[in-house]
Amino acid sequence: MASDDQLAVIRADIDSIDRQLLELINARAACARRVAEIKLAASQGGDALFYRPEREAQILRAIQENNPGPLPADQAARILREIMSSCLALERPLTVGFLGPVGTYSQAAALKHFGQSAILEPQSTIRDVFRLVEDRACDMAVVPVENSTEGMVGQTLDCFLESPLQIIGEVELPVVHHLLAGSSQSLDDITVVCGHEQALGQCRDWLDANLPGVPRDVCRSNGEAAQRAKNEPNVAAIAGDLAVENYDLAKLSEAIQDIAHNTTRFYVIGRETVPASGADKTSILIASRNRPGALLNLLRPFEERGISLTRIDSRPSKTEKWTYMFFIEFEGHLSDDLVKGVMSALEENSILLKPLGSYPKAPI
Repeated sequence: MASDDQLAVIRADIDSIDRQLLELINARAACARRVAEIKLAASQGGDALFYRPEREAQILRAIQENNPGPLPADQAARILREIMSSCLALERPLTVGFLGPVGTYSQAAALKHFGQSAILEPQSTIRDVFRLVEDRACDMAVVPVENSTEGMVGQTLDCFLESPLQIIGEVELPVVHHLLAGSSQSLDDITVVCGHEQALGQCRDWLDANLPGVPRDVCRSNGEAAQRAKNEPNVAAIAGDLAVENYDLAKLSEAIQDIAHNTTRFYVIGRETVPASGADKTSILIASRNRPGALLNLLRPFEERGISLTRIDSRPSKTEKWTYMFFIEFEGHLSDDLVKGVMSALEENSILLKPLGSYPKAPI
C-alpha cells in the first residue's frame, strides 16, 4: 500500500506539471501569433518572412547547452522542435517540397527539420523539387546532398549550377535500410531488389551475401521502390521505417546497410539569404582555368586565413571536355570578414564563382 501511496503522489505531481506545460505552450503560441501580426503589419501587403532558420538554430542550440537532464539534450531539442513547428503553423503553415513519393528518407529529413506541422509536397525528381521552390509553389524544400558511405549526390550539385536558390539549412539523418516486401513474401521468393542507386550501393555487401545473383533495379527514390514492392509480387525494396508505415510492407530483414553509422545529409533550400547564426557553414561552386596548380590556388586562401574546409568535391563542368567545377563547403558565414577575404581572393583565381549560401550547422 505504501508504494501505491507514493505512486499517487508522483502521478499528482505529473498531472500538475502537465497543466503547467500546457499553459506555457499556449503562452508561447500566443506570442507566435503576436509575432505574426507584427510581421504582417510591417510587410504592408508584401511577403512577410515568417521562418527564420538562424533563429531556430540558435534556440535549439541553447536548449541543448542549457539542458540540465535527465532528459537527453537532443531529445529535449526534438520536443521543442515540434512545439516550434506548431507555433509557426499559427503564423503561417510552411509548405516544404521533398523527393517523393511518400516514405522516402527525404520526407523523414523534412519532418526532422520542420516538424509535423509543415505541409509536405512530394516531387518525382530532384530537379522538380528545385523547380517547386523557384516557381514559389512552396516555401522551401529538402534535397539529399551527401551520404557517408556513397558520397555526394551529383544530381543535387548539378541543379545548383542552374538554380538561383540558396542553401538555408542542413539536416543530418541516420539511415537504417530494411529489405521490405509484401507480407506474404519470404526472402526465397524475391526475384528483384529495387531501390535508389545510393541505397543499393549502401547495402551492396549484404545483397551479395544474402541475395547473390538477384537482379537490382534502380529507382528514382526509395519511396518508388516501396511502391513497387507493394504492387508487384516477388519484388523487394530497400527503404526505411516511413515506407513500412506508408505502404504496409513487412521487413524481410532489418538494418541491412553495410556500415552501421550510415548517415545522409540533406540541404534545405529556399529563396532568401540567411543571416549568421553564430555556428554556420558556407557552400560555393567554383571553376578555374585548367593549368598546373589551379586547385592549389583555390585552396590556399582558406589555409592562409585558417578557415576549415568541411567538404570538397568535383563535378564535370558540362561546358568543355575534361574541365571541372569544384564544390567547396567550409566553416563560416559570407558576412564574416575572413570569409569576405577568401571570396575576394577566389575571384582572382577563378573563371566562375557561385556562392550557394551560408546556413546554420545542423542543430540536432
